[in-house]
Amino acid sequence: MALYRLLDALPIFAGDERITRLFTLVPGSDFGADTLSAIDAHGGRTVPWSEACGSTYDLVMAASPKGDLRLLHGPHVLLPHGAGFNKSIPGEGSADSASGLDPTYLRRAHDDGPIALHALAHPDQVTRLAATNPRAARHAKVIGDLTLDRVLASLSLRDGYRAALGTGARELLILVSTWGPESLIRQHPGLPARLAALLPYDEYQLALVIHPNERSLLGTYDLTERLAPALDAGMVLPDPHEEWASALIAADALVTDHGSAALYYCAAGDRPVASVHRGGGELIPGSPMGVLLDRIPQLGRAEDITDALEAYRPGPGHAAAEAAFTLDGEAAERLRTEVYTLLGLTPRPHDVTPRLLPPPAPAPRVPTAFDVHVVTAADGLRITRHPAGTGLPGHHLAVEYGTAPEQLTRSAGLLYRRSLPRSAAPVDLAWTADGWTRHALSAYPGCRSAGALLRSGACLLRVRGHEQSYVVQAEPRPEGGLTAQLDPAIALSAAHARLISPQPAPDGRTALNCLIGERTFRIALRPATDTEATQVI
Repeated sequence: MALYRLLDALPIFAGDERITRLFTLVPGSDFGADTLSAIDAHGGRTVPWSEACGSTYDLVMAASPKGDLRLLHGPHVLLPHGAGFNKSIPGEGSADSASGLDPTYLRRAHDDGPIALHALAHPDQVTRLAATNPRAARHAKVIGDLTLDRVLASLSLRDGYRAALGTGARELLILVSTWGPESLIRQHPGLPARLAALLPYDEYQLALVIHPNERSLLGTYDLTERLAPALDAGMVLPDPHEEWASALIAADALVTDHGSAALYYCAAGDRPVASVHRGGGELIPGSPMGVLLDRIPQLGRAEDITDALEAYRPGPGHAAAEAAFTLDGEAAERLRTEVYTLLGLTPRPHDVTPRLLPPPAPAPRVPTAFDVHVVTAADGLRITRHPAGTGLPGHHLAVEYGTAPEQLTRSAGLLYRRSLPRSAAPVDLAWTADGWTRHALSAYPGCRSAGALLRSGACLLRVRGHEQSYVVQAEPRPEGGLTAQLDPAIALSAAHARLISPQPAPDGRTALNCLIGERTFRIALRPATDTEATQVI
């Protein structure tokens, strides 16, 4: 949405009481309602189009050349709508012209809404503009990309973004979809749910960055209902204004169509990227995205996702970013200088620095029941969890009590409960670990084991038919200055698998190796003491 490009540019006027910012909506857009809602959400003042056309302004800023912008009186500044000018839109403007550089929309009479500045992100874009519209190119200057500058300025916030997303030590895989009939979400609508079912939950986190136009066409409610299977399995759907860029910084790998959002990911770091684009009439050959898609692995089936990402070799991502952007982080300062010259004003003396991107706000839906697959290997128990119902049944169904539907709760092989927050009641009543595990096995006769997660980080586990209860605790795993910590619920699944196996139950302290992806966690298992059994949960 062009509005978000404008919002990234308007901080060049920050701190200047001489500037009044007004918004108007050019008629004819299919996305007008959402645009007005977004302006209102940001507290912007809007002017009706009819009123805007009857006034004269010191400056008119737009991030798309489409529509009757010529009716707005004042010098026009045109900002890029995306990155790289990679697409043409069939049925719009000139055939085979890149959207944003189309001479049909840039051709204006001298006194009819003249473009005083066409801000571009790369010298090659000026060359491309000059080849199709020499007159328009006279007012073109390489400014840079203000959204990219925010991305580059925010790279050090990666750990915070991952924490906000709940990524942890998992690999964050992002799907990127542009809008229109050739987009990922139109061509491969089942891909998010399929990947959410295929990828082990404890090794991968999935996110979908979808173009705001597509969100607007569908509506947030309908979109989330369509994506419900993937969202219920933990997929993240970042906000289309700023959170999408935060998520790209946090990502470890990316799957893209021909949309330009992938170029920001490539500029943030040369990490694995694969394509699901199958051709069509929209991609401009030789554009930065065209070059990128020619050089990266293709993803055919969802089942081949790890092979496709592993086939990526460093180089194409960085080269594509260099072809799309001027990577120096000075776009805001350049744009401010140009715009204040047009206004005939001297900028305020403070520096203009890119505003850092906020952490992604929407917390993903966390699955509360898992099909747990257990494989006994020479070096330990390999545990692989998938959200319940997304694939084949596993060794056991592990269900978090109090958060999952009763039908799943009654089907659990392992039922576990996390500690509740302290109550504010004047007289509180709370389960002990031993009391609740005994109650769970009594109330749910199909359950083989019940576990209580203690506030200490350890767990108390009671197995049907065993006289004693056990304490289960996963040891932190040092990783070169970092520490990986295992969710106690996973440790419970490993202990459950061990204790219901034909092996004799341990009568003293024993150790298990729990394998999660490429990591091995050591789990201590021993009989519980009376003190541990009576801890409040």
